[in-house]
Amino acid sequence: MRSRIRWPRVKSSRSVGQGQPVLGAAERVDRGILDMTSLRKTALVAGLCYLLTFVSVPTLVLYGPIHGVGYIVGPGPDGGALRGGLLEIVVALACIGTAVTLFPVVKRQNEALALGFVAARVLEAATIFVGVVSLFAIVTVRRASAGADPVALVAVGKSLVAIYDEAFLLGQGLIPGVNALLLGTLLYRSRLVPRMIPMIGLIGAPFFLAAKVAAILGIVDQFSVLPAVTTVPIAVWELSLGVWLVARGFTPSPVVGGTGTPGTRESRTAV
Repeated sequence: MRSRIRWPRVKSSRSVGQGQPVLGAAERVDRGILDMTSLRKTALVAGLCYLLTFVSVPTLVLYGPIHGVGYIVGPGPDGGALRGGLLEIVVALACIGTAVTLFPVVKRQNEALALGFVAARVLEAATIFVGVVSLFAIVTVRRASAGADPVALVAVGKSLVAIYDEAFLLGQGLIPGVNALLLGTLLYRSRLVPRMIPMIGLIGAPFFLAAKVAAILGIVDQFSVLPAVTTVPIAVWELSLGVWLVARGFTPSPVVGGTGTPGTRESRTAV
């Protein structure tokens, strides 16, 4: 009699048992490569968006004439205000870009904090647009001011500049501190980047927020030395984060399916 040989049954990659897919070794490798490639692109886009937020630095010079009392009735080109406004539009869009690209990753650590970061970033962009609208309004009124009452024009110009200054204080002054606390906490806990980077933001944010609140209450001027000094750690935190994400991407972490778990030797050496 012929002996009947029973060959082992090969499990398919479809759902087995309680609905969990069983993947072959090659399929698992391919999926891992795809995930890491996607994460690298996400980190690159997020890093570039963070670096783009620094394109508005020249506005510190470009907006100088706008704060002059007679700017709206005086002669001279409007190019500085227009170029500065366009740069700030780029910053606002980059702010939204950082939130959109990082949310799918950081929500794996804490979805509530991730949603708060997205909301704060969008609110920051909205206040930037408010400021830009006031700047463009100054230019429009200035160009159409022929024959108008100079005293009334000066009053209108002061009002529009005041709107820009207050929008700047809230949008690019106060909210970045909130962003540093939210995103810094997410990155510090998840170890997606070296912990030293979010620590800069977490340490600097309370001082930054305190200085901005003091400016809102009128205790200090928002363009004085104290608010300027407290801005440095926030700028360093965002710049270092952008550079790291562009150059290195995310650090292997359990949040993105990397090797090591928090507190283990692998995760410490990755940082």
